[in-house]
Amino acid sequence: MFRHEAAGGIVLMIAAVLALIVANSGLSAAYDQLLHAPLRIGYGALALEKSVLHWVNDGLMAIFFFVVGLEIKKELISGALSNVRTALLPLLGAIGGMIVPALVYVTIVAGDPAALRGWAIPAATDIAFAVGVIALLGSRVPPSLKVFILALAIIDDLGAIIIIALFYTDQLSTTAVVAGVAAVGVLAAINRLGLKQAWPYLLVGAILWLCVLKSGVHATLAGVITALAVPVGTPDRPGTAERLEHGLSPWVSFGVLPIFAFANAGVSLAGVGIEKLSEPIPLGIAVGLFFGKAIGIFLFAWLAIVMGLGRMPERATLLQLFGVGILGGIGFTMSLFIGMLAFPDPAYAASIRVGVLAGSIASALTGYLLLRFAAGRTGANAP
Repeated sequence: MFRHEAAGGIVLMIAAVLALIVANSGLSAAYDQLLHAPLRIGYGALALEKSVLHWVNDGLMAIFFFVVGLEIKKELISGALSNVRTALLPLLGAIGGMIVPALVYVTIVAGDPAALRGWAIPAATDIAFAVGVIALLGSRVPPSLKVFILALAIIDDLGAIIIIALFYTDQLSTTAVVAGVAAVGVLAAINRLGLKQAWPYLLVGAILWLCVLKSGVHATLAGVITALAVPVGTPDRPGTAERLEHGLSPWVSFGVLPIFAFANAGVSLAGVGIEKLSEPIPLGIAVGLFFGKAIGIFLFAWLAIVMGLGRMPERATLLQLFGVGILGGIGFTMSLFIGMLAFPDPAYAASIRVGVLAGSIASALTGYLLLRFAAGRTGANAP
């Protein structure tokens, strides 16, 4: 997991930078034309036609959420989230890391009712980037903190999924919802039957994705629901979930997420100066990610430790815990994704991306430097 996420974080960064370069070069028109080109998939009445950008955000990202769902289920059953006392620290840290950034954003944009719709943008953490930065620090960060940030990011993703379902859903189609519920029932049935092959889950999951897409709920939720039905094995005998995760993780880390970054990070910076960050939406996003995430994660985790609800990660200091909290402000992939749902109007694109990029870059650099400093203070060795 860490090998894939660390290397994937680097590829993700390259894809984002490449998107910015292309969007601000002579290729910008071709870039925009590519993203909005119609792409028809299927045959006859069953065919779907959407833009390339929609296929990336509604289709490929469903695969990403499917893998996230597999990780969540595995951690809940036999991993870092299976023990209540161990799980409480990242759980409470994740809750704080969602509440405080949202409050910071709402406070900054309070005078603009339309901007309030973006309250959840700074509430998300990007697993790939955060784990990638942690991996670059090597042995300077104790293993317990690596488990903490991974568990926190997984819980954070689950929170983002719930937020998308509750607050960023269009008008519902009753017929599609009923069909989707029936598909979920079939998934539950084949799970109860104990089927170990992957194809029944993937086939019904594809049908569920189509139902959810047509229902008005964001189609990526189908990936998570399908994943939760896939049976998990044991540490000695991997099950269907582990096999699927092992097979799909490299494709997600080196394919799905970089493609998403390339499709969504490209924004023209023509005429965009530092003053852009003073506007309510980008300022709320950037401050929410950089300050809100760090304060929320650290404060809630610290209170959990003080109140005896959770244990301090082994061989870690409070300064290192705060540094990991800062890394939680790297919201790149998920923040852009929620931003796209909150503000589908292209007029908001530059504001969202500038805010997300500023907050995420500041969090990555500050968190990395603080954790290097903290390692020196505790006598940790460099890799």
